[in-house]
Amino acid sequence: MGTTQLESVPEPKYWHLKTVLSEALDSEFSVGEILPNERDLAARFGVARATLRQALEQLELEGRLQRRRGVGTTVAPPRVGVAVGAEQHVWPGAAGDTWQPADSTLEVPPASVAAALETAADEPVHLVRRSRTTHGQPVAAELLYVPSSSVPDLSAIDAPSGTARARAVLRELHRLRLESQESAVELGSARADDAKQLDRLPGAPVLVVTTRFFAEGRTAALSVATYRADTCRLTFGDSGGVEIHENPARQAS
Repeated sequence: MGTTQLESVPEPKYWHLKTVLSEALDSEFSVGEILPNERDLAARFGVARATLRQALEQLELEGRLQRRRGVGTTVAPPRVGVAVGAEQHVWPGAAGDTWQPADSTLEVPPASVAAALETAADEPVHLVRRSRTTHGQPVAAELLYVPSSSVPDLSAIDAPSGTARARAVLRELHRLRLESQESAVELGSARADDAKQLDRLPGAPVLVVTTRFFAEGRTAALSVATYRADTCRLTFGDSGGVEIHENPARQAS
């Protein structure tokens, strides 16, 4: 690897560095390869380490790089297309759902969730935890909030704890007639619990999909699903499954 100095450019230095680094990833590195340490990279490009970190963070956000515990920064594989919606509205856990229920407990939800569910601020709701994997790697974690009024016939005998309870909550939820659902997507940072479940570092970029399910003229359930932004490309509509999508920047190079 030779030495490359950055010339004066009108755009922020870290942004120009990001472009230069992206070209280097295409021409000099392969998927999964570990990048040199920050000191060596900063010296190669003649920039401060703070500038280098900004460029690396941007490349991670764009899915070009991954930070891995105990490994370092590696070149990321192409993002995986993950379907998060269908043309027809369906309850979580319906046929074809690829989420795996892990646990369910009764907990007081965050104030914003309680407001959306129109429950009292201190009223416990059913919290179903689910996970999703693609090609053997974790790609998403979900918190599904279900008020007791949506599953009035749920029995403690039928659902004592753990996965069995989670499945029972979903089963009872399906007794309602789903009228509609709406979703919103925003960029966020992985919290400690999300990061552990998704095998990411805390603060890593994630995509948060919030979905409200409506029945009987109210919000019957609320899903907060956290997807790895470095490996996932979310697809909406009746996509027919998960596909691999090449990064457009790599195709053009």
